[in-house]
Amino acid sequence: MSVRILKSGTPACRNFIARLLDRRSANGTSIDGAVSRIVADVRRRGDRALIDYTRRFDRVTLTAANLRVGRTELAAARRALDSEDRRALELAARRIESFHRHTLQWPFDYRDSSGVRLGQIVRPLERVGVYVPGGLAAYPSSVLMNVIPAKVAGVREIVMVSPPSADSGRASVLAAAAIAGVHEFYRVGGAHAVAALAYGTATIRPVDKIVGPGNAYVQAAKRMVYGVVDIDKMAGPSEVLVIADASARADFVAADLIAQAEHGSGDESAVLVTTSSSLARDVAREIDRTLNTLPRAAAVRRVLAKRGAALVVRSLDEAFDISNRIAPEHLELQIAAPARWLSRVKSAGAVFLGPMSPAPFGDYLAGPNHVLPTGGSARFASPLGAYDFLKRTSIIEASAGALHTLGPAVERLARLEGFEAHARAITVRMLALSKRRRTERGR
Repeated sequence: MSVRILKSGTPACRNFIARLLDRRSANGTSIDGAVSRIVADVRRRGDRALIDYTRRFDRVTLTAANLRVGRTELAAARRALDSEDRRALELAARRIESFHRHTLQWPFDYRDSSGVRLGQIVRPLERVGVYVPGGLAAYPSSVLMNVIPAKVAGVREIVMVSPPSADSGRASVLAAAAIAGVHEFYRVGGAHAVAALAYGTATIRPVDKIVGPGNAYVQAAKRMVYGVVDIDKMAGPSEVLVIADASARADFVAADLIAQAEHGSGDESAVLVTTSSSLARDVAREIDRTLNTLPRAAAVRRVLAKRGAALVVRSLDEAFDISNRIAPEHLELQIAAPARWLSRVKSAGAVFLGPMSPAPFGDYLAGPNHVLPTGGSARFASPLGAYDFLKRTSIIEASAGALHTLGPAVERLARLEGFEAHARAITVRMLALSKRRRTERGR
């Protein structure tokens, strides 16, 4: 069978879970040297470096004049796309935009009981870079999921980079960029594209934040430029964990495990946690049957051999305990009355309730973002949303009365930490207030 079946509490099961948890410590240090050199080269040579790396890695020859994809080319790609494909992308775009309007954050302003005015200004970032993976593949859904939340947030300039392909113009990606509302699109990818977005070249002006998935080189470059710009998160291989009971359909579960394993890097994970031994066996058989006709069966088998399993547990409570430890990117609940168990979900990128809510529905057009925390980072991270493209500024305005009331405590706290100058910044105002009050009383 392609999927091992492990019983909870056994050494084999504990070892499998431990290996899954170990994915959190994986890093790109082995490629950091190469990426660091690429980033430094782009900072030094700008467009010339982008052109050289594109010819070397993508086997496409560009010039500074055609690094940028023109608006006419984007509009033409949208018109040329198959009408059914275009309508599907436009439907997804509308649904993604509608959902992400709910993720906006709003300014607030109030005066507290001491008379201090407090509040928060919320402003969109000015210029954002979106990385869309490419090469021989095309990911129009990644365009929509990364660009539309930025547009909803009010970002004025959305800059997209994506590697060109020697075999195809990847018209669906260009069409998606036109549908989503990209302002600038450059046909360049890899670590060198990330460096260009962060530091700028003669052709590409620098951005304030870089978002979007990519390979290990792209992720390493994002990590290196963080601080010069903001980044969204360190995206890793796709993950799915399905919690299922005896009511689940084996063919549904098998299809969903295969779907996430299909990405093909070999480092994805596909795990079933079930209270039913018979379901585990049926799912394993269904996976074997399906793989006989699947075009990318070899890639799926590699994933299942490395990070695929059906874990048979004693109870749903135990299933949720395991899930919360793993903190999967996608969590499917194919159990009776799944909504009743939402309170038990502590760490997951997205939760899919019931048999008619497979993860691919969320990957494309349900509305919530498919850019989700991976590698266990759902313990502390969240899906990409419009809130990721907003910056917040605090407002503080103290009246004389408020400073008179609260100032002594500030002085004490400053001196407690050994910052006398901090304390004196309050003291000088307290003395001025006292002098003014004495003067007013003497009139």
